[in-house]
Amino acid sequence: MASTRTTTISSASVLLLLIFGSSQLLAGGQDSVRKELDRLDWQPTWAVPGTQYVGREICAECHAETAAAQKTSAMGAALALPAESSVLQQHPRLTFGQGPYRYTVEREKNIVSYTLSDGAHTVSVPVSWVFGYGMAEIGQTYLLFYSGSYYESRVSFFTTLQGLDITLGHSSAVPASLLDALGRVVKPEELRTCFGCHATSAVSNGRLQLDRLVAGITCEGCHGPGAEHVAAVKSRSLQQLHIFNPATLGAGDLVKFCGACHRTRAHVEELHVQGTLTVRFQPYRLTESRCFSTRDRRISCVACHDPHRNPEHEPGFYDSKCLACHGSRKRKELTEAAVPGCPLASSRCVTCHMPKYALAGSHFKFTDHKIRVVRLGDTFD
Repeated sequence: MASTRTTTISSASVLLLLIFGSSQLLAGGQDSVRKELDRLDWQPTWAVPGTQYVGREICAECHAETAAAQKTSAMGAALALPAESSVLQQHPRLTFGQGPYRYTVEREKNIVSYTLSDGAHTVSVPVSWVFGYGMAEIGQTYLLFYSGSYYESRVSFFTTLQGLDITLGHSSAVPASLLDALGRVVKPEELRTCFGCHATSAVSNGRLQLDRLVAGITCEGCHGPGAEHVAAVKSRSLQQLHIFNPATLGAGDLVKFCGACHRTRAHVEELHVQGTLTVRFQPYRLTESRCFSTRDRRISCVACHDPHRNPEHEPGFYDSKCLACHGSRKRKELTEAAVPGCPLASSRCVTCHMPKYALAGSHFKFTDHKIRVVRLGDTFD
């Protein structure tokens, strides 16, 4: 629930197409990536067998500012060990109650425990992983290992509440048993999706490798393993740098690349998600815009967002992005690269054309990336 990468809305069928060896995605450059973009079971963060990852610190030797910013972004901190969670450092004891059940998420030194009691019985489980940034975005959810299975915690931390509430996607009805109240069992195929979208090198050849993952989406999560790139730079072999830059993709392919985690139309159809719930899937909603073109880089994901930093929240920041296309109000002044401008305003465009919608239980309003004219009384479409 903790980010737009979406860990709570998923389907086992999304990953039924796993093909061994398919993770050779980034080694061959742009053409290799394009071959993977239409697959529902592919994520750019998968480990590439036979290659070596060097880590963010090595990348920072040349790209210090970018690496530092990315490390503290929501993507960079999408997954954490419990002891490293900034939320749990600032909130060492969190509590929540519903009916007979009392939840406590408590940190003591480097151990975080998730404790549930119904007054007669108590279950206490160490938190294995923390999913979600939790500070500037929606919040964070806890992954537990109990009685041989992984569980998604039934309660999560929400940033706007600065406290716990029912995890998005879980029923708000009082559970019938202590086990039901603990959380939801996460199936192995869903674990691959969750870790694949929140960590780097967590999946290889379709198999989860928790012992080798790097928490969060690091530089190599999107650009691919960096050992050959570092060697090429050091040897000044600049003709072939052995690194992939997603920004070189066209708008259509870039939507699929980012949508491998943030969801495309194909994912939405596979998951059978409809209505307001789809506001969480920005690539899908963007492609629903009347103005979207697979050939126009002015409306790609990276045209508005720097993936190395958190999104800007000031509406005026995006005006120049909008005016890159809608730069003229007079139709006779238009060129082939321009379209009519708004007749009402030329600032804070997104406040009217990209409205925000609240999802029940999320304690958060999501910006709808379906760019359109929204009139008073219009419903979500």
